[in-house]
Amino acid sequence: QVQLQESGPGLVKPSQTLSLTCTVSDGSITTDDYYWIWIRQPPGKGLEWIGYISPSGNTYYSPSLKRRTSISRDTSKNQFTLQLSSVTPEDIAVNFCARGGTYLDFGSWGQGTQVTVSS
Repeated sequence: QVQLQESGPGLVKPSQTLSLTCTVSDGSITTDDYYWIWIRQPPGKGLEWIGYISPSGNTYYSPSLKRRTSISRDTSKNQFTLQLSSVTPEDIAVNFCARGGTYLDFGSWGQGTQVTVSS
């Protein structure tokens, strides 16, 4: 039973970079045939797809966030990381990591972590 758990700061200051890590247990980000995905949900809005990293390390980002987004991984720790630069209050959201058979099919989720942007 794969488990995903987000970690990182719940509060970041405007203009700083948000960094969140997803730790995967009972699954491999390198050998399992899944996309490893970041999504988020701003208050009162629907889910917004951020991007993914594949088992081979290829990445793809939402065009609306590509300029500020980087997804990387640490294969020795079975973790993948989201970095979102130049944050503003528009980036306030619950952020989830997920695993999907396609990059839009989120079969397994972390519990989500609230990120607030405030000085």
